[in-house]
Amino acid sequence: MPICALTPSVYSYYTFLSSCRVRDLLSRDMASAESPHIESRLRKQALRLLTLTVTKLATQRCLRKLFTHSGGAIFYLNFCIKFGDSVTLAEANALRFIAKHTSIPVPRVYHAFTHQGRTYLLMERIRGETIAKRWHSLSDTSKSLVFSQLKRMIEELRSIPSQVSSVSNLEGGPIYDCRLPRTSSWGPFGTLSDFHLALRNDVTLESLKAQSHNLLSPAAISDITRLVVFHESVIRPPVLTHGDLSSFNILLRDDKVVGIIDWETAGWLPYYWEYTTAWHANPQNYFWQKEVGNFLEPQEEELSMERIRRTYFGEI
Repeated sequence: MPICALTPSVYSYYTFLSSCRVRDLLSRDMASAESPHIESRLRKQALRLLTLTVTKLATQRCLRKLFTHSGGAIFYLNFCIKFGDSVTLAEANALRFIAKHTSIPVPRVYHAFTHQGRTYLLMERIRGETIAKRWHSLSDTSKSLVFSQLKRMIEELRSIPSQVSSVSNLEGGPIYDCRLPRTSSWGPFGTLSDFHLALRNDVTLESLKAQSHNLLSPAAISDITRLVVFHESVIRPPVLTHGDLSSFNILLRDDKVVGIIDWETAGWLPYYWEYTTAWHANPQNYFWQKEVGNFLEPQEEELSMERIRRTYFGEI
């Protein structure tokens, strides 16, 4: 029977039965299993089946309204599923790393896999509302409480010593960010200098003097010279960075931060990256520009340099 021909009662029974079986597997004490390796394999198979089934049903036009969709994710019961060409296993690994090494509230990853060229992440659904949605209803006292929690979380993130010497994702692989100019996946870069050089399209002080740049105005040459000098002055090692701390990626319940989500851009990045990426908000998030300094150390000089880079070398 075609999926869209399923009656609501049959469909509800099937999904309820599937979810119950998965919840049973999630709650079992794996350490007490007589055959832990077999149990683990069966658990992964069940989670994979659940993920593919829910995704298939949720993307059917006639069944789409039965599921909650938000920001490219599918929500079903207490699960959140992210999938697609832009989803990477690196995000699942980042979430596991943060959960293991910090007390920052992040979604628990139940399973992550690639199927037919697409990556799927099955995660915990954190119940809460984004700061973007709640902001105008929050009192000044509530906002202060939220900022103090975020500040402690960022301090905890920064306290983790770098696991790599390069600019990379948490595993030492490529950085992913759909806002990067020309490509969404960059690096990894062996040094900060290599990273900065790529960000400005390999322009150096020497190349600025070359004939190929004779169409640049004196003001542009002055700006880019300042940018190159700044980039070459950055010697602080990369730090653990979320990379997209917008008001859409922070979840609240009452006055408590209950989740920080969307870690696909996380990596070992320059010390100023968290501030400048959070400040450069999308058009629905401009209010956040005035607020990021309440929980991140303001980096005004670095922000001005990023404005120059964006002007001449593209958005990020």
